[in-house]
Amino acid sequence: MCGIFGIAYRTEAPLALGPVLRRALERLEYRGYDSVGVAVMTSANSESVQVYKDVGKVSEVVGKYSIDSLRGVAGVAHTRWATHGRPSKENAHPHVDCTGAVAVVHNGIIQNYAELRERLAAAGHTFRSETDTEVIPHLIEEYMKALPPWEAFREAIGQLRGAFAIVALIASEPHTLYFARRLSPLVVGVAEESAVVASDLPTVLDHTRRVIVLHDDEYGYTAPGEVHVERGGAPVDLASRVVEISWTADMASKEGYPHYMLKEIHEQPMALAGTLSGLDWDTLRAAAEALHNARHVYIVAAGTSLHAGHVMALGLARLGVKATPIVASEVHSVVGAVGEGDLGVAISQSGETIDTLVAVRALRGAGARVMAITNVVGSSVARESDIVIYTRAGPEVAVAATKTFTTQVLVVNALLHALAEAVGNGDIAHVGDNMQRVPHMVSRVLQLTEGPIRELSRAVAGRASAYYLGRGLGLPVAMEGALKLKEVAYIHAEAYPAGESKHGPIALVADGFPVIFVFLDREVEKALMGNVMEMRARDATTIGLIPPGASHLAELFDSYVEVPYLDPYNNVILYVVPLQLLAYYAAVHRGYDPDKPRNLAKTVTVE
Repeated sequence: MCGIFGIAYRTEAPLALGPVLRRALERLEYRGYDSVGVAVMTSANSESVQVYKDVGKVSEVVGKYSIDSLRGVAGVAHTRWATHGRPSKENAHPHVDCTGAVAVVHNGIIQNYAELRERLAAAGHTFRSETDTEVIPHLIEEYMKALPPWEAFREAIGQLRGAFAIVALIASEPHTLYFARRLSPLVVGVAEESAVVASDLPTVLDHTRRVIVLHDDEYGYTAPGEVHVERGGAPVDLASRVVEISWTADMASKEGYPHYMLKEIHEQPMALAGTLSGLDWDTLRAAAEALHNARHVYIVAAGTSLHAGHVMALGLARLGVKATPIVASEVHSVVGAVGEGDLGVAISQSGETIDTLVAVRALRGAGARVMAITNVVGSSVARESDIVIYTRAGPEVAVAATKTFTTQVLVVNALLHALAEAVGNGDIAHVGDNMQRVPHMVSRVLQLTEGPIRELSRAVAGRASAYYLGRGLGLPVAMEGALKLKEVAYIHAEAYPAGESKHGPIALVADGFPVIFVFLDREVEKALMGNVMEMRARDATTIGLIPPGASHLAELFDSYVEVPYLDPYNNVILYVVPLQLLAYYAAVHRGYDPDKPRNLAKTVTVE
């Protein structure tokens, strides 16, 4: 769960490399920020790399080591989220070999690092860190005793087990970057004057729009004007693999907003419009047929994507399809029941979340077909699925997902509409009728609710705990709202089916305890009103998200926010937006940076 970047220039004369590395680190900081480091080839004739690294955020380390002043012909950079070894200067990347001629940055986990480390130590190599990554440069060094750099790198990669994205810089080849990918994402930029490799697209787009998204178990090297990729010892034909990216790196900048999270909340109308315009109805109808014919549907996802999966499961049940949403990391608990005729649905923003990818492989191994809902074209989950539907939400930088949830739910609603048409069920037909209105209605939600929510967030920010309660489709919204508050404001928040609140959770409710209710479905309104009264009787501070003009509901609450109303399924999108804003402003009021929640990273690429 780290960010990696490498660049090598054609020039022999050192360039102003420091600002380039700093900019890459800033773009990658969302992937991990407990430590930062760079390695630089100061000239084409250098026999070793210069390494600068330490614990801290990008701005702190850049300032401490005057990174902006560095000049050179090539460099690698890394932002770390610790998996092996505590955050420390020694454990920060890049890592080098004994001679300082090989520098490596890595995202992932090397499962057999202990065995490799013992073997290398016996051969005389000295280790300076506790990390699994450090075995890689030493392996390359060991093989370079008898082989040229490319062959040594290839042999070293063949020794590794686990998940990894790797970029290596070798002093004797100052214009070349070596790379490898297994499970963890990696992108190669195609340009004439530079070679670029990075964890994700926005970092590459500062240098070129022409990219190659690497597949699992691919490795190779790139130099200015040249990319070579192999898999299993055989060269890969790259003629059809170069993609021209239509959006720019600036689309991932803050554009005047104080935080990425707020920017991306406000981007949702545009993102949802992009999702709508990108829907392939032939694919949706094929997906609906697969859902209809499935013996059982297993929806696997994690975090925010799992909440979208719960929406899907409720809709499928309404249409007569047996569906079970499962935390991706727990797929082992059901895989024994999976077989031919079953369908897995994998939901993942990045398409690289390791738990979801492992779940996809487990379902396929058990005989199920797999459908993917993802944002990233060419991602691992997409490539390993039989049917793929893209959300086309554009880049999302903030760790706390916002566009992810709303665009995933819109795709889910499109699927439900296609399925309802296929089975002749008019119960959900209005979902499709209202979908085209969703982007405009989300704009209205932002206009109408941001001010009231900002004020309301002050009271919530002062509390240690909160409950989010809903029924039916209101429950996934409550779950997503509670997750956002935990992630960025560090307030203990739990979501429950409102009826379940009587069976234990209500014991914690006392004077002023905030309880947030989601009224997005009129079918469950009466029962939910009873739950509000139960909380009021315990002196809770009750907060309601309610439809416009519902005076009979407004009088139940200490505070309420009116949210425009379409239908329950599209309301999932409308009603989650105020809860995103609530979490954001609560974090700001508490003095936290919502873009960098502690202990979290954007894409979980390790188990």
